[in-house]
Amino acid sequence: RVGSAASLSSAVINTRLQELVRLFKERTEKVKEKLIDPDVTSDEESPVASPAAAPLPAPGGDLEGDKPSGDEHYCEMLCCTFKRRPWLDHLKSCQFPSSIDPLTNLMYVLWLFFVVMAWNWNCWLIPVRWAFPYQTPANIHYWLLVDYLCDLIYLLDILLFQTRLQFVQGGDIITDKKAMKENYLRSQRFKMDLLCLLPLDFFYFKVGVNPLLRFPRCLKYMAFFEFNNRLEAILTKAYIYRVIRTTAYLLYSLHMNSCLYYWASAYEGLGSTTWVYDGEGNSYIRCYYWAVKTLITIGGLPDPKTLFEIVFQLLNYFTGVFAFSVMIGQMRDVVGAATAGQTYYRSCMDSTIKYMNFYKIPKTVQNRVKTWYEYTWHSQGMLDESELLVQLPDKMRLDIAIDVNYNIVSKVALFQGCDRQMIFDMLKRLRSVVYLPNDFVCKKGEIGREMYIIQAGQVQVLGGPDGKSVLVTLKAGSVFGEISLLAAGGGNRRTANVVAHGFANLFILEKKDLNEILVHYPESQKLLRKKAKKMLKSNSKPKDEKGGPRDPLIIPPKAETPKLFQAALAATGRMGGRGALGRLRWRLRELRAMQ
Repeated sequence: RVGSAASLSSAVINTRLQELVRLFKERTEKVKEKLIDPDVTSDEESPVASPAAAPLPAPGGDLEGDKPSGDEHYCEMLCCTFKRRPWLDHLKSCQFPSSIDPLTNLMYVLWLFFVVMAWNWNCWLIPVRWAFPYQTPANIHYWLLVDYLCDLIYLLDILLFQTRLQFVQGGDIITDKKAMKENYLRSQRFKMDLLCLLPLDFFYFKVGVNPLLRFPRCLKYMAFFEFNNRLEAILTKAYIYRVIRTTAYLLYSLHMNSCLYYWASAYEGLGSTTWVYDGEGNSYIRCYYWAVKTLITIGGLPDPKTLFEIVFQLLNYFTGVFAFSVMIGQMRDVVGAATAGQTYYRSCMDSTIKYMNFYKIPKTVQNRVKTWYEYTWHSQGMLDESELLVQLPDKMRLDIAIDVNYNIVSKVALFQGCDRQMIFDMLKRLRSVVYLPNDFVCKKGEIGREMYIIQAGQVQVLGGPDGKSVLVTLKAGSVFGEISLLAAGGGNRRTANVVAHGFANLFILEKKDLNEILVHYPESQKLLRKKAKKMLKSNSKPKDEKGGPRDPLIIPPKAETPKLFQAALAATGRMGGRGALGRLRWRLRELRAMQ
């Protein structure tokens, strides 16, 4: 027993030591991250109990760690322990949200869809049941079942959703339950919701099931317009939904006209005159066909006979002309808004072509300009991204720039270890440029004032004796020209030609923009200067692996002073500076002081 207790205690001690080693490793990784990026927050670890303080198990008992904890669940049927709670407990923990954001909550948009479906049921089928003989005593219970299901949706919308909607007051988002409820009770929406749920159904016991008593259910139109706004905000191509909605408006106006025509025919008597519906075939389809011909003013309709028919037909003609013109105008606005960007692109391209033709620009240049317009439009959907971003607040522009460019810029060796806020400010200064195939991004010997980041496409670095050999191909995510941003003396000369291989979309950071940013970050400026010097030194001493001659330098280095001449100057200094060598040395000192 003593041996078994000793083995158990040694096993516990080994387990504790392994746990300590693991915690120390995690702590070391966090310290490394803190040194690399000072902005990373490091959570302090709680002190760990020493191995000696670990409780020893009883000689015949089990370890405390073997017992299932409170978060674990023991299944008697399977004789095993689960770390997760049963699904029933998960369902109990799910609660309805105490507040709902109406602008971003997709669950609320889905609920509005059901409310709009119930509203459409009332708007479309109440006139049909009133005018056409489709509601009979044999199927009345089906109609009433769907009616009261729609009423239940209306009631749940009032009690569960509208009283939990967040709102803005004085610039603050209010999420208090009592305040949200009071805000809804004071709103116009609550008054219309109460009005649409008027219990006129009690008159069924006196006048029978008349669908017109449910007409107040159609007053919940605010939910329909709210659903339109929320749905258009989350759709990528909202203009398609707008076209569908405008078409539905036209179909609904024809639907109402067909119901009124059947009612007028029943009022005059089915088949009593040549103008009214004769009662043959499908009544709804025949009346809908008559409504289409009347509202669109196609003509070819029988002439009305009685005064009632004449007045009804005149009102139909006036309403048809007005409604059809409104629908056509609204459809034109929807299509115009959907193609506004394409129209702007065509106008810009036409103006550029007209300008080039006026100044007789060569056809090769004109073709390249047209190619640039077409590729830029099809790849980005716009000609200049800055026109879109300039309308946004500074914080939103920064968020978009971080999502698009931060992963690329953070990998640049020159900027690693710099202030993160400096990198954020730098992201907002990046400018997108599209290069056509075989366009020179930069040429050898020119002064470099920009850094390039490849967003899409490839570029080739050319060199060799003829300057046409491909040294390396840079792909998306690569960075080049970063040393030129901090080179002293007004810029660093490019050492090779860089050509776009195919279409290439690059981000450009100019030197003046970086200098304006570094004024506010002196520590990052010192770090960048040190890194730039190291990179320049490493690049200024290239060694050919094959022992070949190096590229000739634009400014040759200054020759060293011969050793014999240095010894003579030193001897002259010891003799007191007399003679020609002394005067020469004094002259060299004067020139050095002037420099």
